[in-house]
Amino acid sequence: MDETNDERFTLEVIPQDGEKEAPSCPHGPTLLFEKASRGDEKGRRFYACSACRDRKDCSFFQWEDDKVSETRLLAREEHIKSKKPPITHQEYCKRLSKFLALPEDQRKFCLDCQALLLPTEHGAHASHKLRGNGLTASQLQLPSRLLRPLENKNSNAQYLFANRSCQFLLDMLVGLGYKKVLCVGTPRLHELIKQRNQESKLQQMKSLLLDIDFRFAQFYGNDEFCHYNMFNHHFFGVEESKGVLQAFLTEEDGGKVVMVADPPFGGLVKPLAHSFSLISQTWREQQSLESGSVEMPMIWAFPYFFEPRILEGFPSFTMLDYQVDYENQPIYKHGKTGRKQTPVRLFTNLAPQDVVLPKEEGYRFCSVCLRYVDSLNKHCAKCNICPSKDGRKWKHCDVCEKCVKPSWRHCSSCARCALPDHPCGQYPDQQGCFSCGSLAHKRRGCPLKHQHKPSNKSKGKKGKHLHQHQPNKAQLKKRKSGAARRAKKRTAPGSST
Repeated sequence: MDETNDERFTLEVIPQDGEKEAPSCPHGPTLLFEKASRGDEKGRRFYACSACRDRKDCSFFQWEDDKVSETRLLAREEHIKSKKPPITHQEYCKRLSKFLALPEDQRKFCLDCQALLLPTEHGAHASHKLRGNGLTASQLQLPSRLLRPLENKNSNAQYLFANRSCQFLLDMLVGLGYKKVLCVGTPRLHELIKQRNQESKLQQMKSLLLDIDFRFAQFYGNDEFCHYNMFNHHFFGVEESKGVLQAFLTEEDGGKVVMVADPPFGGLVKPLAHSFSLISQTWREQQSLESGSVEMPMIWAFPYFFEPRILEGFPSFTMLDYQVDYENQPIYKHGKTGRKQTPVRLFTNLAPQDVVLPKEEGYRFCSVCLRYVDSLNKHCAKCNICPSKDGRKWKHCDVCEKCVKPSWRHCSSCARCALPDHPCGQYPDQQGCFSCGSLAHKRRGCPLKHQHKPSNKSKGKKGKHLHQHQPNKAQLKKRKSGAARRAKKRTAPGSST
């Protein structure tokens, strides 16, 4: 989420203008956040890891105005060095060549170390769990089935596309005439494209994988894989990797390029949208002047309830009804019904009518909306859209003049539709400003916020007081909370709800 709210504080990602260089952690340049307590006009800013939201995974923390000592900077550099891969990608490529030259019975993979082993290394791993009986060439082409998936859902969770979704994406992209696919966090699609190239006599399709998991460097050459953090658009190979991306995005001989991204669902939408915009900008710089395209073709897999945030960054996107499922995620499975079905959808700037969803799975074409929709997503004549977002059949509320979820009921007290057991009097769509309580704007547009620069005077070591930065009890008694002020405004004579 781009902005985290609870009853005590709000946390917001602050775009950086590039004038001030952000400090780095093992995952590249950090992001700037601003935290504000409820009712406070001023917030406090700090730097934290772009990829990890839990400080147990990356402990980097620095207040924006901290003066970092030389000793601390040197210690930070040493820590970053200690987290780097043991050898470079180029050295991994040399090892792969030697590994492929071995007889199959000498090709071993260490399950404990997650590494391909050369014969001279077998002894050092004798006590480890090894994948025996050798590795075939076809198995080496599917590294995501050898490597143990990373499981941190907030940073680098590897929920791998199921065969159904992967094959649909490939068939759809081939049908639309794309010759190059930039796979951002989609190793299964990358593997399927390479497999297709070897097994098919059809025209070859190129693929480049950008992923934060450096273990893939063991299996791919420099022109097939780049170590990349999609939350801060950081290439760990720096100039060399950037050159690989630029060359790949060049559409020579009519080779159309499309990007397919599958970020961790616990990640921040705003930084992801910024990174994808920079990739699109790089693509645009490689195109001829007469091409006329202003935005790179993109497909972004993400849960449907993030639609407002994604459209904020990419207004040209449309959410498709296609339900994306994952092999190693028991919840995100296709074929389930109601709330148990996968919430992941495809957001894209491709023309919706061109993305043909499989009829055998129940999708149909709506001639009014000009897009393929789920069989339960019935067109509403009153709204003039196919309204469902979650795969269930929605119903129209004549009072609200819009379609709502089937489990919702109209509440005359709240003058809106909500769950039957909702707390009356609370308006989620009228949260207003977290700082001053006004319903006319959000905190990011609060005039009081911009009249004062963020206060960074109070000191905290290593960020240990981050979650303790709250108003004291005396302050809370003197000043009503934002919620109380908003409630007072709604009940005041002449106010509208």
